[in-house]
Amino acid sequence: MKNGGCGETGQFDPSVPSEARIIDYLRGGKDNFATDREVGDALLAVAPELQSITRDGRRFLGRAVRYMAAQGVRQFIDLGCGLPTGGSVHQILEEAAPGSKVLYVDNDPVVVRHGQAILEKGEGAGVLLADVRNPDALLDRPEVAELIDLDRPTGVIMQGLLAVILDDEAATGIVERVAGRIAPGSHLLLSHPIGDLCREKAERLGDVYRDTRLVTGERERARERVDVARFLDGLEIVPPGLVPLPAWRPDPGEPLVNLDGYWAVGAVARKA
Repeated sequence: MKNGGCGETGQFDPSVPSEARIIDYLRGGKDNFATDREVGDALLAVAPELQSITRDGRRFLGRAVRYMAAQGVRQFIDLGCGLPTGGSVHQILEEAAPGSKVLYVDNDPVVVRHGQAILEKGEGAGVLLADVRNPDALLDRPEVAELIDLDRPTGVIMQGLLAVILDDEAATGIVERVAGRIAPGSHLLLSHPIGDLCREKAERLGDVYRDTRLVTGERERARERVDVARFLDGLEIVPPGLVPLPAWRPDPGEPLVNLDGYWAVGAVARKA
């Protein structure tokens, strides 16, 4: 699991990279430090397309959140949210479904402080410091109940979250426990890199993440599409299913993307 840019004392240490700030750098943002840019450049040296894939991920998020809003969902929990900068869930909903509620959750204290600083009180969005690896404890927090009614349909977002949880049993348990707590009519968004099409590249990217301690633990191989699909067992997968990010319900006029060898997939699933 990512260390959140904190040293052993739990205090912010700008010399420790943060996954959230690395993604911000890859998207062209400014909320990052030299150590984050160094790791980002190391990842880009392995996979130059990573920059465009992170941007595709943001566009996928926008389309999926608008889809969920069109199904009547008016409250959302973004797990492992990262920095809530341009194109975040609450901003998408300002146009798609004004008045919706959004709870951002991350285990990075810097991300949480940054989010709290930019989110105004009363706009229906909050940020919570918590560890998603204990979903029941997270969902039982009083801060959740203040914003989210789990007896009503909820949109749960796990964008890239499970990729940093290397243990399959732990990752599956997170999805199962969250799905077990949300109401029928809720939706879950999932995106994940896969190793089917570029095994060597996936392993080298994994080496960068482990070498920089953004994740801990080992895997025999990168997850494949079939492994990611299993996380959604028991839920109704919305068409077109688990597909490359740009292929999930693209908006008219979106730029065409060559999907040959594209190694990041996403899906939205509904709880019946």
